[in-house]
Amino acid sequence: MTFPPLLDDQQTEIWQEERQQIQHLIKLLEGWDVETIDLERLRQAQNQLNELFLLVVVGEFNSGKSALINALLGHPYLKEGVTPTTDRIHILQFGELGSPEFAGDDARVFRFPVDFLREIHVVDTPGTNAVLRRHEAIARDFVPRSDMVIFVTSADRPFTESERSFLEHIRQWGKKIIIVINKVDILASSEDADEILSFVKDQAYRLLDFDPTVFVLSARQALHQVMEPDSEPSNGFHAFRTYLMDNLGQDKRIRLKLLNPLGVALKISRQYQDLAGQRLHVLTEDTQALRKVDRQIELYEEDTQSEFERHLARIETELLEMRLRGEEFLDDRMRLLKIRTMLRGDHMRQSFEREVVADTPERIESHIQEIIDWLVERDLRQWRLTANELNRRRETETLQDAAREASDGFVYNRRQLLDNLGARAERVIEDYDRKGEAARLAMTIQESVAMVGLVEVSAIGLGLLLKALLVGASADATGLLAAGVLGILGLAILPYRRGVAKRELRKKMEDLRTRLNHVLRESFNRELEQSASRLREAIAPYRRFVLSEEGNLKHIAEGLDAVEGRLLDLETTLKAGEEVQTVES
Repeated sequence: MTFPPLLDDQQTEIWQEERQQIQHLIKLLEGWDVETIDLERLRQAQNQLNELFLLVVVGEFNSGKSALINALLGHPYLKEGVTPTTDRIHILQFGELGSPEFAGDDARVFRFPVDFLREIHVVDTPGTNAVLRRHEAIARDFVPRSDMVIFVTSADRPFTESERSFLEHIRQWGKKIIIVINKVDILASSEDADEILSFVKDQAYRLLDFDPTVFVLSARQALHQVMEPDSEPSNGFHAFRTYLMDNLGQDKRIRLKLLNPLGVALKISRQYQDLAGQRLHVLTEDTQALRKVDRQIELYEEDTQSEFERHLARIETELLEMRLRGEEFLDDRMRLLKIRTMLRGDHMRQSFEREVVADTPERIESHIQEIIDWLVERDLRQWRLTANELNRRRETETLQDAAREASDGFVYNRRQLLDNLGARAERVIEDYDRKGEAARLAMTIQESVAMVGLVEVSAIGLGLLLKALLVGASADATGLLAAGVLGILGLAILPYRRGVAKRELRKKMEDLRTRLNHVLRESFNRELEQSASRLREAIAPYRRFVLSEEGNLKHIAEGLDAVEGRLLDLETTLKAGEEVQTVES
């Protein structure tokens, strides 16, 4: 027999919707890096909706689990002993006695001709204890499949720490739990039994925050009474069996059967909602860090651009001062009394170079070198800022929490990207050759100046190049060295020629200033753009990961919210029906 034929129309509708929502949850999580065991538990919960009711008995070894089951079955079918006698899951079903059937590596099916087993399967689990960890793991893994859990503790050691831990694990799955204090026959008096009962209830409520249904009994006496009806009855077992039969009536059993897969699905859904929330929190902080890095790069570009203008202004000041010296030179030399000097071209050129040009090329070269060193240093400093900002994202408390939930996928990929980015930044910082970078920039600027077609950069240094530009663009351009022209035209036009020469000087100096400004600005902008581009390219894989994961996580979180909402609606419907039935009875 299977479970669905027992359902009425409303229950069948709930059953179908439940299977559909669990399947939706499975598909939602399959594409994510979830624990394999959780997907398996969801599939088991879905399959559980086709199986008969599972009554699972758990507890430490030698607590009397097998004896309690034998009392329920009315015959000592299961082996009992003072040492662990159950090392696998034993599933008890209705049928003729025979050899056990294999139902997996850790499960065996036993069939007994007991009417109680016609619509209910009883599960005997290995004892939980501090020695046989594998037995405890087997029992823990089977709990999610249960529809009702009977937790058996012994009157001689009630509610041990390991039992408390195991009960807490069961509670996480939202299972209906009945606690049985067995072996009451070893106690000296009924007062001792009452004291233990009170202790177990208080501990369960205080430590696990629930008020359990607890029975005090002796399974051995109960089985003896069943086997020999004339013996003294076991009142505790009678109350336990009555309660069990009442709660395992068909309507209540069906309701519990439908509720339990919901509990499994809700627990797993909430677990991964929490994980998605943790990861979204991490990514939100990552996004903020990326925005901060972006803003730092923008400020780096803005501040560097602004500071460059101040450096450029100093060069323009040098050219302006040279122009003013040139005008003074012309006013002083282009006079009638100095006509002889004017006609000596070589002397005039040398005087112009010495008095007007002076050390301007060296000073401009020095300013350009300062720009180069400053730009190289700012580039390096920005790499340090970026590396420091992203290094802080490698380890966070939230990320460590997420890492405990899943050791690969999101956590691994994110950390690997950050490590790679951090390593790249550190390599840039460690391998940064300031002199080499400065030399490269200097060559770039010299080549840029040479490209205006004045001189070949390969034949002259930056200082000599600037000197050639300044002398060639000023002295020669004014026509001062065209002595023959002056001699032919005569002295009458000397004041006019002085004005023309000054205007030519201003024009040539302005042209020189414009070209030099263009060369420096073009080289600077190209270097600044490449520097910012290198930084942005370095963080681009991490940015793509953050944006991709954020979109994926939001999709998963929304899907989990929707599934949880529908599961809660089904749970509310089932529990409302349970309350109505309780009032009617």
